[in-house]
This record gives sequence, C-alpha cells and structure tokens, in this order.
Amino acid sequence: MLRRSCSAILLGASVSAAVSAQEKPVEFICPMDPDVRAKGPQKCPRCGMTLVPGLPDFREFRVRLDASPKPLVPRKAAQLTFEISDPQKGGKRVTKFEWMHEKLFHLFLVSRDLAYFAHEHPTLEPDGRFRFETEFPKPGMYRVLSDFYPSGATPQLIANTLFVSGQEAPVKALTADVGTQKGANLDVSLETEPAKPLAGFKTLLFFDLSDASGLETYLGAWGHLMAASADLVDMIHTHPFLADGGKRIQFNIIFPRPGIYRVWVQFQRRGVVNTVAFNIPVEELK
Repeated sequence: MLRRSCSAILLGASVSAAVSAQEKPVEFICPMDPDVRAKGPQKCPRCGMTLVPGLPDFREFRVRLDASPKPLVPRKAAQLTFEISDPQKGGKRVTKFEWMHEKLFHLFLVSRDLAYFAHEHPTLEPDGRFRFETEFPKPGMYRVLSDFYPSGATPQLIANTLFVSGQEAPVKALTADVGTQKGANLDVSLETEPAKPLAGFKTLLFFDLSDASGLETYLGAWGHLMAASADLVDMIHTHPFLADGGKRIQFNIIFPRPGIYRVWVQFQRRGVVNTVAFNIPVEELK
C-alpha cells in the first residue's frame, strides 16, 4: 500500500468562476492536505499551497521505468528514465505536470535492507519523460517511488522495483530504534502518542530538534517524512501536521499493519538538509 498526504489540484475551473457560481457555496480545498478547507482561495496553513475549488476523482497513472546500463552495476553511473501514462487515455504519455513542494517530481530510492535512502528530483525533458542519474551503492533490490501529479488529475505515489547486479548481502531483521538520532548539524529525538503505536490507528509523531536556530523550510515544508514497512510493501510519504519553525514538529500517520517501520525525516537548518531515521515498532490492537 502506498500513501501520501496530498490530493490533486483541479485545473480548468478558475477560482473566479467558482466564486461566481450561484448554485451552491464553493468549498476550497488544499491540494496537498485535503482535510484543510475554507470558503475562499486562501493559503494552506500547513504547506503554503493555495486552496482550490474542488478536487477531481482519483485515478492511478502508470510509470514505466527504464534503467541503463543493463545490468545495473554497483557504484557505477546509472540513468533512470520515467515515462508516465494515463490509462484512461489509452496509455498516452503525460507531458504536463504541476509543481508540488517546489518540484515537478520527487524520487525516493530505498534499498531492500532499508539502510540506503535517497530523496531526489529528476528533470523533465522536452519529450515529456523524466530523467535522473545516480549510483546505487551496493547489489540487491531497490524500491523506486515516483511522487508527482499530472495536470488535471490527482497526485500520485507509484512504486517500481530495480535490481542491481552482484551478490546481495543477507538482510537483517529490523530492530526498534527510537533513540535520539544525529543529523548533519542538529540532533533529532522522537516522542509518539500513543507511546506504543497501534496498527490502523492514528499515531502522532513529535520530533524535537536540538537547535531550531536557522531552521528553514525544505522544498516548501518544515519537514518531509517517508515511512516504509520492513518488507517494503507499505510506504507512506507525508509532511508536518503542525510546525511553526520551532523545535517541535508534529507529523500524523496511520501505520497500516503491525511490525517495525523505518521512518526517515528531513529537516533543513542553515542550508544543510538533515536526514535521520528511526525504527518504530507498531503493535496490533488486542
């Protein structure tokens, strides 16, 4: 299961036209956080996006991922090409996208053992494909998550899988690790409510920063979070529920199944992006 905290912007219906409609009051909704609603096109207090008059129905797009060279080799340059198509239009390639947290495409790379994590941003080429060059650090399986939203549709979080040649080391089972984590220029500690998260129920994640002086928004938000189940089946991308530039930043999340989840959070301070990870055990309601 893939989840993200945003829905999509409705294009083709102007704000002025929506306001002038007399049939019924128009409710404006945040494209990123659809539970944020208002009577007019104000800014979302969470992510800063402009609220829009209504959201289209969700439909899932397809992402074709081509990687070269074949086979992929560890620690050697690899080129990833992403072609996005609309199944409701006969698989026609999509070439128009909306900006989302300052980028058209957010790419997440996660190794099978959950030790490697990257948040990157492919470039949109004139042919409508996205391309990105990287190096995979070691052999084995990688999950590749594409986060984007096509014009006139809804934001998408689509997963692909890649294999890098070579002998993959045995994957060790995740163990709980919720202690303070050291970033590039700040430390991050975690408190959860409830203290023992339950699968299927909302968990509040409170991240406390050792020093908020010089804290900056990163890609339009006070933080970014990616959560992955140990088997890489469930992956969730979300942004802060409450944040004001201070030392405590709150995320809300629902872990779908019991188990241990690897949770990466990113905060920017004085121009430096801090990426830290916690292993959060989630229990089943008994």
